[in-house]
Amino acid sequence: MVYEARITMGSFARARLTKMHGAKNDFVVLDARSTEPPDLAGFARWICDRHAGIGADGLLVLERSASAGVRMRTINADGGEAEMCGNGIRCAARWLDEAGEGERINFETAAGSIETTIVARAPAYLVRVAIGIPRLSELDVPWLPQGLFVELGNPHAVVFCDDPGAFDLQEGAARLQRERRFPNGINLHAAALTSPRTLVVRHGERGAGLTMACGTGAVACAAAAILRKGAASPIEVMVPGGRLVVEWNGRGEAYLTGPAVRVFDTEIALSDASLA
Repeated sequence: MVYEARITMGSFARARLTKMHGAKNDFVVLDARSTEPPDLAGFARWICDRHAGIGADGLLVLERSASAGVRMRTINADGGEAEMCGNGIRCAARWLDEAGEGERINFETAAGSIETTIVARAPAYLVRVAIGIPRLSELDVPWLPQGLFVELGNPHAVVFCDDPGAFDLQEGAARLQRERRFPNGINLHAAALTSPRTLVVRHGERGAGLTMACGTGAVACAAAAILRKGAASPIEVMVPGGRLVVEWNGRGEAYLTGPAVRVFDTEIALSDASLA
């Protein structure tokens, strides 16, 4: 069910927004091909604020692209920009599908070209994402000797442990952001392989903190489990917000499949003043 809401802020240009989530990793979608705030970073901080705005982990901005069907930018809740978002891009794919732009979309992102495909619309809306080729190496952070680094167009640190719930993810993620090796920040994930095809994962994301899910993080953890822990594809990744599925043959493109939920549509007024 879609709920309609209306927020007024004076007699300014108006923008339509959609609140969505992928495994409860939540976003606000803005189609900037028609309307764009003058200060995206400030707008993201305001709109993602869970007390003063709509509340979300990030803002997804859809723009025109010369090289793909559409360009997607991911602005974190703190106003910083990420290269890509695996849960967010599924939400954007559903939004575009329901807007009549097709079940298969090629996105331009800062992490490269990403293709999505709608695989089901009922009973759950499921989207499959060709997420890229995971590249694994040692993390090389002395205080986190068990950590692995996974490059997936955006950076991830993966730590395997017996109980991800007992790992101090918030402190570890905050400390990792201060490492000089990662001037643009890095996502940290605590993972446990509970069977050859099942992972339990918690996420600490740069710019958003602890989140209910991280799509590229789920792929990073699955890739690390396949290469270092003997896991087998496809892998079910159980995250606080639900279930994601990762397919990877250990060499080429990895694929992420998961839900995309439309929560509500709204309309707001934009002003030239800072909304941060």
